Amino acid sequence: MRHSTILIAALLSLAPAAAFAHPHIFVEARLEVVAGKDGNVEELRNVWRFDEVFSSSVVMDFDKNTDLKLEPNELTDVGNTVKKSLADYDYYMNLTINGKNITVQKPDIIHVDYKDGQLLMFFAVKPVEKMPLKGRLTFGVYDPTLYTSIDFPTDNELAIVGDGFKACKHQVVRPDADEVISQNKQSLTDAFFNDPTGTNMSKLFATRLEVTC
Repeated sequence: MRHSTILIAALLSLAPAAAFAHPHIFVEARLEVVAGKDGNVEELRNVWRFDEVFSSSVVMDFDKNTDLKLEPNELTDVGNTVKKSLADYDYYMNLTINGKNITVQKPDIIHVDYKDGQLLMFFAVKPVEKMPLKGRLTFGVYDPTLYTSIDFPTDNELAIVGDGFKACKHQVVRPDADEVISQNKQSLTDAFFNDPTGTNMSKLFATRLEVTC
């Protein structure tokens, strides 16, 4: 298997043994949470920009005509591969309403572009069930294997869109790792020994948008 194929497989979470490895893929993300006119969350719009090393490896793997760039059909192949493979991992979405986890539907399409040496992905997903703008809602994007580091460069990259949020308060939470470990020592230890190949406890460390309505 070529190095580039290994990397794309890692992106698609096909390497559970990497659960406690340091990140190998780095993504700068933007997430827009859109309120619908019916008072529910309508969709979540994602933009992912990948690091240059990983991006170049994807080019090597999907550049079928070997012209060192990705043609429209090759970009489509990348998007289709990610759409199929990330379905089992809920597209790295981390949504809750009043503490209840909410999954998402498959996106209609994952748009892919390659600019200035970096791979970009654009896609929107909808919650599987209604998320009324009532109570406490949280929104985030994270890879539970920790193989991919998904970062929001500024708090503005976690945004709410729509009049439905006018009566809500929101804040971006960037957990302090030392505090998380101190407050969850036993549960983190139990998670490691009970499921060392992949635990959702990593979401405790993930940046998230908290909305209270």
